[in-house]
Parts: sequence; structure tokens; C-alpha cells
Amino acid sequence: MPRREFTYELIEPVAQRLERELQAALDQLGDAGLLFCRGIAPHASYLFKHALVQDAAYSTLLRGRRQELHARVAAALEEHFADLVERQPELLAHHLTGAAETARAVDQWLKAGQFAAARSAYVEAVSHFNRGLLLLSSLPQTAERDRLEIALQLAKGVALINARGSSSAEAAEAHARARDLCEKTGDADHLFVAIWGLWNFRRTSDLDAAGELSDRLLTLVEKNDDVGLRLEAHHTGWTTHFFRGEPAPAQDHCEKGRGLYDFERHRLHAQIYGHDPGVCARTVGAWSEWLLGHPDKALARINDALALAARLTHPYSLTMAHVHASILHQFRRDPEMVLQCIGSAEALAADKRLAFPLDPRVPRGWALLVSDGIAAAVASFRAALADRQKHGATQYGPYSMTLFAEVLAHSGDHNGALAALADADAIAKESGERWWKAELHRVTGTVLLAENKLDEGQASLQQALRIAQAQQAKSLELRAATSLARLWGEQGRRAEASDLLAPVYGWFTEGFDTADLKDAKALLDESG
Repeated sequence: MPRREFTYELIEPVAQRLERELQAALDQLGDAGLLFCRGIAPHASYLFKHALVQDAAYSTLLRGRRQELHARVAAALEEHFADLVERQPELLAHHLTGAAETARAVDQWLKAGQFAAARSAYVEAVSHFNRGLLLLSSLPQTAERDRLEIALQLAKGVALINARGSSSAEAAEAHARARDLCEKTGDADHLFVAIWGLWNFRRTSDLDAAGELSDRLLTLVEKNDDVGLRLEAHHTGWTTHFFRGEPAPAQDHCEKGRGLYDFERHRLHAQIYGHDPGVCARTVGAWSEWLLGHPDKALARINDALALAARLTHPYSLTMAHVHASILHQFRRDPEMVLQCIGSAEALAADKRLAFPLDPRVPRGWALLVSDGIAAAVASFRAALADRQKHGATQYGPYSMTLFAEVLAHSGDHNGALAALADADAIAKESGERWWKAELHRVTGTVLLAENKLDEGQASLQQALRIAQAQQAKSLELRAATSLARLWGEQGRRAEASDLLAPVYGWFTEGFDTADLKDAKALLDESG
């Protein structure tokens, strides 16, 4: 990372020459066309005409001379340019590396990576952390070396999650290495963070394994007075339970997390764990509220999450909040709000090169069905799912494929819809992601009915109803009951249809302006 540009103020203490000799040498390089000069010494700055000129000059130096000059630059930076080092810590790290001051260089690469991560420059941060880890191999095995590696691996893991998503295998490897070192050294606090990172990876593809890690974290904090660790243990609880299709315990963990969260005390958790737990407790809490049959409470909770995320100076947490909001608005069948939230998320992510918790083309594809038609909707889904297959991601797979099946069914491609639903079911069985399972069976039932497979279609709708009831997912129970009641009404079984749907609809005390409740009410009016 050599810099092509340097100032007279920096070169003077490094060159260790008389002022007139130094000035003459710089003038000579300028006259030869090797350097460009701006300003007048001592306020001048110099730029190598080309990086190849700089590389050629550097390559002529013997190794010992290079180290000596790097050491002089590092000393000058620390003594005279503290503000520059604060703004560009990687500059000092580079020269300490060249000076063979390895231990100090590793520590400085850690600081450089942390500085980049704090600015949401995660790709740059990972590069800095990797530089530090590479240098570590030349250090003797000591407790200090292990401490440095734990810090580097944990910081690298979080940066990778933000840059590439929670399913990043490289992030999981970093957290696994940190866990092993923590267990070796007895570092309990960092062990928690390392296990949390492994949980974060497992919850994207193996919710049973994620559940075991979550239980371990919750056990670790049972007798711990550290509120922050207890908060993050509940963080794993609400996420794991939600994706396993257990909204009631998920909501319980969300409420405990919201009670523990303090903005000032815990706002730095976003940098340690990847995103803000207060925002996550509110977004997952909103999803759980909707599943449990409280559409208006869910909307209030998601708006609360967006307001909190806007207060934070953490772009990934804000991006996540907008993506999660788009998902809630999709639950509520509000395509205009879906597109608005996705647009906000994409603008943030593009600026900071952030990963998305869910490919934005999935909710956009569903929303485009209304505004731009079937062709645009299908194209959006196909682009998103092609990337999913390329990266091997499975989280949100059952949800994404079920939405895709709905769009395909609207286009009349019933075979394609059933194939997408079969894929959704396979992913759900493999990963344990069951929160959208009732809807998967309901949509399967509607597609089978459209194919005039009445017995199979009815069986799928009844299965959807049973799953929703078992999960206490009243909103999905309402959808399943509405679809089944519509079928029975078409078969002349109006009384049975009303007896099925009326008590489910009657359970609700809010959300009567949402599409699902309007549809149910209209069907009841027809049946009555």
C-alpha cells in the first residue's frame, strides 16, 4: 500500500539531511520528470509521476535500508502527524509492517480495520484484518498473540457478515477459530461473541443446530450480570424461534430484549455483532405480532424499529430495518409500501456496499405483480433466485419460493408454481425453517384447485389450517380458513364455510383495513 504522494513535512524528518540538500535532491527529481511538485517547501507536496517509478525506486533499496526507512516514517508519523494517523491508521500499519515491527503492526492493522468498519467500509476492513492475521503467523505463541488473533478474527467475522451476509462461510470460519482460541485461553466474554457468530451462521441453514447454540448462550448468561450479554442471548432466542415457526416464544424473547436494550449502552453492539439488537427485536417482534394476529401492533412495532434505526449511525442496521419493513408490508399485502421500503434499502446498500438479509428482488417481484405486471414480477424473482442458487443461500428460501409460486400461478404456469413449492418444501425440511410452512401448503392447495385436483387441493388447505393453528399463527390461519371456506362455498357448502371462517375472523380485534381481513369479511357476507 505505498503512497504515491508525500509531503515535505513528512520527508524532512525521514530523509535526515540538511534542508538545502533535501530541497536540491527533490528539485533534481522534479527536473527529471520523476516527481510532480505542488506548493513551496516547507508546505509542498510531491507526487510520483507513475506508480512504476515509485516501484522501481523502492526495488533498488536493500532490505535493511527499506526497514530503516519504514521505521523512520513510522516514527515521524507517530511523533508529528498524530491527526493523520488517526484519520488513516492503515498508513502507520503499512510502515510498521515494512519496518518489521510485527507485533505493533498487527495491532495497528486491527485498529485500521476497526476504523474502516466503523465507517461501514467493510470490504476495506476485511483486507486490513487479513493483513494483520497474515503477520501473526510470524509471532511466537504467547497469550498476547492469542489475544490479538481473537480480536482480529471476531472483527473480521462481523465485517464479512455485513459485506457478504450471515451465510458467509468465511465469517463462520473466523468465528470458529476465535471460539477455539477463547476456549484455550479461558476468555469467557469473547467466547460468547464467537459462539454468537457461529449461531448467526447456523441460523441461515440449520435451525436445529442454531437452536443448540442459542440454548448454550442463554445458559451462559443465566447467572451473568452483564445486561449486554443477556440481551444478545435473547437476540438468538427470538430469531431462532421465529424462523422455526414458533412466534409466541419468539415474541417473548423480543419483549425481554426490548426491556433490556438501552440506546446509549448498547448502540455499539452493532459493531460487535453486525447489527443493532434493539432494531432487530422490533422488526422480528413486528413479524411475530403479525403472525400471532395483531396486524396493527405489528405496523406500530416496525415503525418503531425504523425510527430507532434512523437514530443510529450504522447503515447496515438501517438497511436491515427497511428490508424487514418491506417483508411486513408484504405480509399486510401492501405493494406500494413494499416498493418504498425496498427502494430505501437499496439506496443505503449501494452507497456502502452492504449485504441484504433478503434479496430485495424477492419482495419487489411480488409487489411488481400489481404495478408492472407478471413479466416484470417473474423477471425480478428469477434474477434473485439465480443468485441464491449461485451462493447456496437457504434462509428465507421457503418464503421466497412460495411468493414466486404465487406469481407463477397468476401467470397460469401451474407446473412451474408446483415445482417452486416443492423446492420451498425441500428447503424447509432441510433447514428447519417453518415460519411460512402454513402458507406454503395453502398456496399449494390453491394451485392444485386451479388444476382441478379438488381432493388434493382441499387436503393441502386443511394441512395449512392445522399447521397455522399449531403455530398459533392466527393471520395464516385466517388465510387458510378463507381459502378453504371459498372452496366450500363454491361447492354449495355455505353453512360449513361460514362455521369455519366466522370464529377465526371473529377472533381478530384489529387490522380490519388489511386485505386479508377485508377478503374474509366479504366472503362471510356472501356466505351469510
